[in-house]
Order: sequence, then C-alpha cells, then structure tokens
Amino acid sequence: MKNKIEYFLFISFSYLFKILGLDLSRKFSVIIAIFFYYILPIRKQTVLQNLKYAFPDFSLQKIKEISFDNYKSFAITFTEIMYLPHLSHKKLIDNVECINLDLVKKKYKEGNPIILLTAHFGNWEYMAASTGVQLGAQLNEIIKNQRNPYVTNWLKINRRRFGNEVMPIGMQIKKIYKKLKEKQIVVMAADQRGDEESIRVKLFGRSTSVFPGPATLGLKTNAVLICAIPVRQKDKKYKIVFEELSLENLPDNLEAKKVEICQRYTSRLQKLIEKNPEQWLWMHKRWKH
Repeated sequence: MKNKIEYFLFISFSYLFKILGLDLSRKFSVIIAIFFYYILPIRKQTVLQNLKYAFPDFSLQKIKEISFDNYKSFAITFTEIMYLPHLSHKKLIDNVECINLDLVKKKYKEGNPIILLTAHFGNWEYMAASTGVQLGAQLNEIIKNQRNPYVTNWLKINRRRFGNEVMPIGMQIKKIYKKLKEKQIVVMAADQRGDEESIRVKLFGRSTSVFPGPATLGLKTNAVLICAIPVRQKDKKYKIVFEELSLENLPDNLEAKKVEICQRYTSRLQKLIEKNPEQWLWMHKRWKH
C-alpha cells in the first residue's frame, strides 16, 4: 500500500507539469527546492559536508549558497524527468546540444563497442534519451532499480519511449557484456560510490571508492570509452561534449589499468564539478569509505 501511495504522489507531479508545460515547470521547481532544503531537509547535512570536503577554501556562506543551488538544480532535473511522458522528440533534441557527436557516429559505424560514461550531473536522463534520438541508434542504459517497483516501472517505460533499452545493474552484467560484444552502445553512470572493497581513486584530493564496472567491461570488450556528461546552461538547456577517454600508456598490471581508467574519468568529472558545483548530485556520502 505504501508503494502505491508513493507512486500516486509521484505521477501526480507528472500530470501537474503536463498542465504547466516544461518552461513553467522548471520555474515551479524552486518551490520544491525550498521545501526540501528549508522545511523538510533531506540529506542537507550530507550535501554541506561533501561541499566542505571538496572546497575547503570556500567560506561557509559560499558553501551554503552552493548547497541551496544544488537543491534547485536537482529540483529542475526532477521536474524535467517527470515531464518525460509529455516531451516531444523535437523538444528533446532542442533541449540538448550534442557537441562532437560525430565521434560517436564514427566509432559506431566502424563497428566498435562503445561505453558512454555519464554522471549524475545536470540531467542524465535527457542525456541518454536525446543522444539516442540524435544518433538514430538504440542505447542500452544501465540503471539501478528504485526501491519502489511502481516508480521503477514508470522510469523504464519512459526511458524506452525514445528508443533506448534499459538494463538493471547487478545480475545483468552478462547481458551488458553481450551487448558490447555485439558492438552496441552502452550508457553507464560511472560516478557512483563503490563499496569498501572497490577501486580507490582521488576526488578533490581525497581517496574515494568507485565501481570498476565500466573499466572492466571496457578492457574485456575493447570498447571505446567516451565521456558524455550533460551540463545545464543558463537557458536551462544542456550541452554535452563527447570526448574519448584515452586508454594510451596504461600500466601493464590489469588491476592498475582499471584504477588508472577510473582515475582518468574521475579527473574529467572533477573539472566539470569545479566549474558547476551545484549540478552534481552531492546527496550521498561520497567519501563514506
């Protein structure tokens, strides 16, 4: 019953945003941000602590400003995701500028398996949907199922609406491997925190764990790794610069190779975070392990 009630509230937002339209919904999102930052703060202390770790030279006032902007950014992303059932293909394309997409087209036409490395930055859902539409190719999105199965199903339906396929992470690893061996395109969010036994890299000078999945799959399948992280612009649209992650001059040892690949990606991500700190999802304990 709890899941059904949550789902009813969840989709109510989708119908509300349909009535408001995308542009007005984005403006409405500030109300959501204020509610969850000031009235019913969720993970606020985690966000503040993460920002203090990442930017120790920033004043407390600046940290607080970025943290609230972070809630506003996430609220915008939420409204945009909830608007997905009502978003036209044209509007989706207009809202996402893909720079250097020819790189992906070229590698794909050459018959290379491709892993698009994205992050929980800007709007990762629009990134996958619009990239697939603009490429004219099916992307295989690796996802993490939500706690609520009704919400998970809603997200799957709307991710598939634009032609992509979704594959839950975990037991599906063999299917992901198969897709890459078939020279297909896989999308993976490579910025999630790993467990205590995972590979460790440096993020803002601090050691943190990351999942080795993208690096492991890339090495096993000789996939091309391409960074594809969407950055929200002032007009609320997104810009993605597709850049190949270099696999040259890697160490000889397999585990060392994985660490180096993960570090190269993390260093790319950090540069984007430094320029747009409010757009990354700080709401988990990034340096827990």
